Amino acid sequence: MAMEKTFNAADAENRLYEAWEKAGCFKAGAHAKPEASAYCIMIPPPNVTGVLHMGHAFNNTLQDILIRWKRMQGFDTLWQPGTDHAGIATQMVVERELAKEGKKRTDFTRPAFLEKVWEWKEKSGGTIVEQLKRLGASCDFSRTAFTMAGAQGDTRVGHENSPNFHDAVIKVFVEMYEKGYIYRGKRLVNWDPHFETAISDLEVENIEVAGHMWHFKYPLANGATYTYVEKDADGNVILEEERDYISIATTRPETMLGDGAVAVHPSDERYAPIVGKLCEIPVGPKEHRRLIPIITDEYPDPDFGSGAVKITGAHDFNDYQVAKRGGIPMYRLMDTRGRMRADGAPYAEDAELAMAVAKGEKTLTEAEADAVNLVPDELRGLDRFEARKLVVEQITGEGLAVMVTETRTDAEGNDTEALVPYVENKPIMQPFGDRSKVVIEPMLTDQWFVDAEKVVGPALDAVRNGKVKIIPESGEKTYYHWLENIEPWCISRQLWWGHQIPVWYIPGEEDWYPICAATEEEAVEKARLQSAEGTEFRIVADQQEAVEILAEQRKLLDTRDEGTIQSFEGPMQVPMFREPDVLDTWFSSGLWPIGTLGWPDETPEMARYFPTSTLVTGQDILFFWVARMMMMQLAVVDQIPFDTVYLHGLVRDAKGKKMSKSTGNVIDPLEIIGEYGADALRFTNAAMGSLGGVLKLDMKRIEGYRNFVTKIWQACSYGDNVIDAFSAERGAEPPAASLPLNRWIIGEVAKLREDVDAAFEAFRFNDAASAMYAFFWGTFCDRYLEFTKPVFQTGDAAAQEETRKVFAWAVDQSLILMHPVMPFVTEELWNVTAGRGYGTGDAAKMLVHADWPAYSAADLVDPEAEREMNWVISVIDSTRSARAQMNVPAGAKVQMLVTEIDDFGRAAWARNEALIKRLARIEDLQEADSLPKGSVVIAVPGASFGMPLADLIDVDAEKARLEKTLGKLAKELGGLRGRLNNPKFVASAPEEVVAEAKENLAAREEEEAKLTEALARLAEIA
Repeated sequence: MAMEKTFNAADAENRLYEAWEKAGCFKAGAHAKPEASAYCIMIPPPNVTGVLHMGHAFNNTLQDILIRWKRMQGFDTLWQPGTDHAGIATQMVVERELAKEGKKRTDFTRPAFLEKVWEWKEKSGGTIVEQLKRLGASCDFSRTAFTMAGAQGDTRVGHENSPNFHDAVIKVFVEMYEKGYIYRGKRLVNWDPHFETAISDLEVENIEVAGHMWHFKYPLANGATYTYVEKDADGNVILEEERDYISIATTRPETMLGDGAVAVHPSDERYAPIVGKLCEIPVGPKEHRRLIPIITDEYPDPDFGSGAVKITGAHDFNDYQVAKRGGIPMYRLMDTRGRMRADGAPYAEDAELAMAVAKGEKTLTEAEADAVNLVPDELRGLDRFEARKLVVEQITGEGLAVMVTETRTDAEGNDTEALVPYVENKPIMQPFGDRSKVVIEPMLTDQWFVDAEKVVGPALDAVRNGKVKIIPESGEKTYYHWLENIEPWCISRQLWWGHQIPVWYIPGEEDWYPICAATEEEAVEKARLQSAEGTEFRIVADQQEAVEILAEQRKLLDTRDEGTIQSFEGPMQVPMFREPDVLDTWFSSGLWPIGTLGWPDETPEMARYFPTSTLVTGQDILFFWVARMMMMQLAVVDQIPFDTVYLHGLVRDAKGKKMSKSTGNVIDPLEIIGEYGADALRFTNAAMGSLGGVLKLDMKRIEGYRNFVTKIWQACSYGDNVIDAFSAERGAEPPAASLPLNRWIIGEVAKLREDVDAAFEAFRFNDAASAMYAFFWGTFCDRYLEFTKPVFQTGDAAAQEETRKVFAWAVDQSLILMHPVMPFVTEELWNVTAGRGYGTGDAAKMLVHADWPAYSAADLVDPEAEREMNWVISVIDSTRSARAQMNVPAGAKVQMLVTEIDDFGRAAWARNEALIKRLARIEDLQEADSLPKGSVVIAVPGASFGMPLADLIDVDAEKARLEKTLGKLAKELGGLRGRLNNPKFVASAPEEVVAEAKENLAAREEEEAKLTEALARLAEIA
């Protein structure tokens, strides 16, 4: 039965994938050779709420290439799939669904809400897994893991191979807590006022927005003055005046209320006279204006603004570091919703307390400072941005804004000068929650932290000593920089969906005493062991209920009869409540390698596949995920989690711009698969996969590789329908061959095998794709396939049979070598060209389980055949090039003269005359002593040919055409060079615009070189 004319990807892809899964082709250990080494890849778990985007498509294509390659080589492979529970994202999705019913999360108890989340997860949480299958991802989906697997409320069914991830997470937390690696403390974090939780840096988008920089005066205390002197770079005085203030600039005036100091650089001579003095925050009730000290610190830049910086440690990350260094109190101004605080004592009372601290009369602990509310009474409860407006109005109204002269034009057209408040309108980078889309507030809050300094050492050593290799090498430098300057890692989130922190609290002497345990029962037992004999504990819902119970118990105890042990029936029960926060998803995903393999149980998978082999992930999560997996696995099981980390960049559009919905340049991989097929997208991803390269996704490139898929199909169709090459049995070894043409292609296949293996070993996926494309389209189709046509037109039966066998073998080997990149079309062709058949359900007959070849070029390259075919190709290519340059009509057959030729060339011509004449469009070849005027010379190794052109082209007309084209091209080149030689253009134009101009210049210069060469040839023959 003849092959179909084209490959129907839409029909084949789903059919083939179902056949692979049904036959168990992707299960751990499938197609493994006896005594095979293990090779394991852990998928970077996508969010359970996610859908396939171009980053996923690129990342998973590379992983699939590696795992299919290693599986075909006979390794014991496992590609471990799974999803992350995605705390904020999932909770947001479920709350959005509830909102459609007019409900909100707080309408439910925590357990009832979590039931809703699990219901959603079962119904809609597997979308991205199904989409990965459309891409062709050959994961062992029977082992699909989930970072909340085993947690209370888990309703999943049919996941017998999915380990209890929750128990692993809780066990690690308890162990790290007991070792002193985890603690609760107060630090500055990114706070999302919409979700009312801390978030990681990765969940913050810094976006440039139109902003303002206000300049205000902080009056010196007690009317003090000083001489302010401004000097130029040469030390000349350019301004000298008496001042009774120090000026600062701020983009967030509302945070002035929480200032703890004003800082200047130690070398800034302008402010030396007032360092150590107090200044007044110019906002709030006048009778209670706070004073703060003027200090020195290395942080302020003397050349930026006034050189003086207000220090608000509770609301700015840089200020926080200054405050920690200088012992400056940090006053929190906002509540969890981003509103100005309305709790605590009246403003006058807390302002007086803060004044005493500023004067050195009193000190506060961090917790005591956090309790102080320095928001004036009239601003309490206001939204932070509404408070900002009122603060600016108050300061400006009191004349404490820095004033500048501004020229204005009145109604009559006259210019007048006026003093106006100094407010710069300027773009500022503002942090937004990537999901909430609200402005993130740096906030001093109580959180749980990993003391990263205690666990970072082994993770650094593993890379330094070469146990773990990071590719490209630039990733190692980033890794070292981050880990050598590591800060405590905030691992708590104020959410309901997630691993609830396994800590319970009982009343302590001054505060709540924490009890860390894996279960509630263990926590109660630990509490009993640390309490007076006979003490019993009562688990309550939360801290509020515990406080109410304690208050009631105190009332009862205060009214008991003298000598009475208990004042109500039954023993006194101490309230005990659990920490409400959950763990950051990065904490649980940090255990991904061991958690998915069944740790802490001693599973066969853990013994076989850990440590894992290669991690393929984006460079943007090198710190958030890769480094944390390194730290946690080494801290927990004292082993590295993987031996190689391959980092790639962000997939961008064709011009190098970041894809975003706002700019409208987002490309949907599912739409690409629908239109072009998964193989075209996968090949494009491989072609982009250069080490450290910018990942530019061009739709024209995808279209081109879809054409490549078609080319492969057409070549096989020729072999099937035209020369009947696939009728005979064939094996892995190349057939015996006598024709130089066939001996040559066997050697070229061997070279391709070595090139592909070398590229995959070095993670140079683009080199592998280039080698495949160049071989199959260029060497096989444009050369070998065309070269076989004269054999089947004029050759004898033996030559034809040999060529059929070699053609079929070369196709088989090509399909094997291209399968990891293009699995669908290659698997389909593997079946239809030999009837090997995925329909049988026998994985051993499928291409996915074909043995990867191990032959070498040294064994299969025939030097004599290679020399002969290269000579033939040189004659054909040189003739074609000359024809094209001279604009010889494509259909015209030309006479060729040979003025000299050695014995090798003469023999090569004789054996290959038919194909040379056919492909170079040569009528015949005649020997001549010299070439007639108007001939173009074609030189090849050992021979010199000539092609008379007098009767084929008008030389003068062709020269005129080329000169005119070169003239136009010169103008284009001048314009492009002018732009690129303009420093202003290079400095100010977008990066992608400059890159495009450079690419255009290179293309035009290449075109100019070709035209100039053609003109020179014409000059020679004129």
